Amino acid sequence: MDLSGLRSGGPVARPRGSRRPLELYLAEVGSQDRLALRRARELLDAEERARASAFHRPRDRDAYVVAHAALRGVLSTLMGVPADALPLVREPCPGCGGPHGRPALRSRDVHFSLSHSGDLVMVALAPTPVGVDVEGLATARAVLDARPALHVAEAEELALLPLHERPVAFTRTWVRKEAYLKGLGTGLVRDPSLDYVGTGPRPAAPAAEWTLRDVLVPHGYAAAVALRTG
Repeated sequence: MDLSGLRSGGPVARPRGSRRPLELYLAEVGSQDRLALRRARELLDAEERARASAFHRPRDRDAYVVAHAALRGVLSTLMGVPADALPLVREPCPGCGGPHGRPALRSRDVHFSLSHSGDLVMVALAPTPVGVDVEGLATARAVLDARPALHVAEAEELALLPLHERPVAFTRTWVRKEAYLKGLGTGLVRDPSLDYVGTGPRPAAPAAEWTLRDVLVPHGYAAAVALRTG
């Protein structure tokens, strides 16, 4: 699996006493041939394969396979365990409590987060809870439809911008929110309008014990990472 470390000004944060900083990895869907995709699929467990098969669009299915194989690849290298033998479990669903929440390691020495959108896959590894999100640029319609999910101050900031600037500002706001909510472990079960992350070029920390940063990604996308530092 072809992964390249993202350089975005160095580690987002290094918690006191930690020897390993935050690590970010990026993979591109579509750069793999069918043999590489088949080998990637072989790394997944039965549940992951079932989830991949549930996607109707081949591109979405490939993105899921690449994302989860990439995650297994970096965890395998870090832990010295074969990618198909990693001790991964599913956390309880934050909505219903069922055993189908986000993936996690049985040991909590390593925390990770995974996101994929369009052609991009991003993986974050850290010694403390972490969340990452990458999204393609929102359309003008999506901006209008999602305004109720913004904090009241963010909605006001967005309304002050020229129309042509709103999709970019909204998308970077949204990835910040998703990254933070993934780090919390709630996902969108928590109302995203509760937390202020800002629409401007510099994100606002939603809580004192969290660091939130934008991540440099290819044109047409936005990404952010949230790391618990307190």
